[in-house]
Amino acid sequence: MKMCSSSSLDYGKGGAFEAAFQQRFDAPPPEELNTGHRLTIIASAVDVATERIVEYLVDEYKVPVNVVFFRYFDDQGHRYLARTWLIDQDRAPEPTGGSTSKAKEPWNGRDWYVSFGEFPDGRRWEDAVKYGFVSAGGGEWYSRSIRKLPVGARIFTHIPKAGYAGVGIVTGEPMPFAEATVDIDGQQHRLADLPLDGNYVYDSGDEWVVPVRWLNHRPREKAFWKTGMFANQNSATKLRNRFTLGQLTSEFGLDDDDAAESNKITTGL
Repeated sequence: MKMCSSSSLDYGKGGAFEAAFQQRFDAPPPEELNTGHRLTIIASAVDVATERIVEYLVDEYKVPVNVVFFRYFDDQGHRYLARTWLIDQDRAPEPTGGSTSKAKEPWNGRDWYVSFGEFPDGRRWEDAVKYGFVSAGGGEWYSRSIRKLPVGARIFTHIPKAGYAGVGIVTGEPMPFAEATVDIDGQQHRLADLPLDGNYVYDSGDEWVVPVRWLNHRPREKAFWKTGMFANQNSATKLRNRFTLGQLTSEFGLDDDDAAESNKITTGL
């Protein structure tokens, strides 16, 4: 019998769950966890008290628990394994977390994740920082989520394969690149008329632009990343992951004044 060493038994002890998950599976944890638990008791027989308790939990509290009995038979050299359930499967409750939204971490109603995908002859982070915007496009799948960003949202911008490089407040509605304007010294300018390092016009579809007032940003080479932080292929999605938010709040020096500024832009006060 192979024994586990003390180091393997203490694996991940005292650290963040997200970091341990990333280290073990080489991927960040999914947004939804524990959405389909069932409790199954496997036995050849149970006493009357156990049967009564299981039936009570199922009937009164809809707990997804059941007992499965396995019995072995030998008939003239033929061997059989029979299975029966204490509670009929049609009567058994659904697994816990039938409503998957209950398994998600709560959203604070303000913070969003934005993926700013750079690529050769495409968008550039330097443009986004200089002129105050984020963008996504090149097809409906890539642009539809960024078009959902509301005015006043606080966004944490992630550059794939680099890390988080900026946090800012959305100041205007999403617009196609050809119509998008940005604020420069109090004046609105068409983004398409400005000297840009990147390309934002694609044959496969429109690039959509969202104007942003940056609270903090840094060069791509100094983007922030820690094992276990949230990352997603969507161009924009609600940022619920508390581990990621905690790391970013500290790294970018954010406080309650930033939340107040977000509310100010939303309400127009």
